[in-house]
Amino acid sequence: MITRHARPLLVYVLMVVLGAAAFLYPFWLPATAFSSQAHSGDAPLVAALVGALVIVAVALEVRRGTMNGATVAILGMLSACAGLLRLLDLPGGGSGIFFLIVLAGAAFGPRFGLLLGLCSMTVSAVITGGIGPWLPFQMLALAWMGGLAGLVGLWTARLRPRAEVLALAAYGWIWGFVYGAIMNLWFWPFARGGALDWHPGLGFTETLHRYWSFYVATSLGWDAAAAITNALLILITGAALLRTLRRFAHRLEPAVVFEPASLESV
Repeated sequence: MITRHARPLLVYVLMVVLGAAAFLYPFWLPATAFSSQAHSGDAPLVAALVGALVIVAVALEVRRGTMNGATVAILGMLSACAGLLRLLDLPGGGSGIFFLIVLAGAAFGPRFGLLLGLCSMTVSAVITGGIGPWLPFQMLALAWMGGLAGLVGLWTARLRPRAEVLALAAYGWIWGFVYGAIMNLWFWPFARGGALDWHPGLGFTETLHRYWSFYVATSLGWDAAAAITNALLILITGAALLRTLRRFAHRLEPAVVFEPASLESV
């Protein structure tokens, strides 16, 4: 029987598994099954499933007492801010959405970071009109960035403030490349005919070699600019924002809930 504590965790695991499957399943489909447009048919289904899991996760967190109305409001406010930050036209094509996801994930923890990444990309897509078959994959990639930032934040919280900001800036720099590399996967298995494209039957090593060559040729320069932007924004704003976000996070920590089982053990 799944306990109340394990249910939200199971939902988050399902989000990660669903996301990984959505990105990787085209590699196992026969060539004749590919449509002419990447994910044109299944992207709405992926978005609907991810959205449903977000609603279930928030409902379970509220029911457990690990989230309350104020936490949900903070999640919505930060999602709106991150969505608006995507409108910033930064040098090198960088986006202002990533640094806030990293800092908020580190301050509030991995589950909040995961939800914040999903919600922020949804808001930004509505604001910028960037709704298309790529959207659920952007949501998932940003959610992974926020969730892992929460795990990193559990470690960096033990560091001195300056060292923590440096560590998170390095994390944002790395994810400038990782996000781009992940996002290429939503369409790369459908590209055909070129020397750097994938086709069914290609071995694992050759697939990695071609993908790396494709990534270097098409995305590395843009992602390098995004990585530098992420690191600079975190270095400039990290100390003040982390202090503010952590203050909210500590205030929103739920009170201890005494359940019948725990009372009996006293």
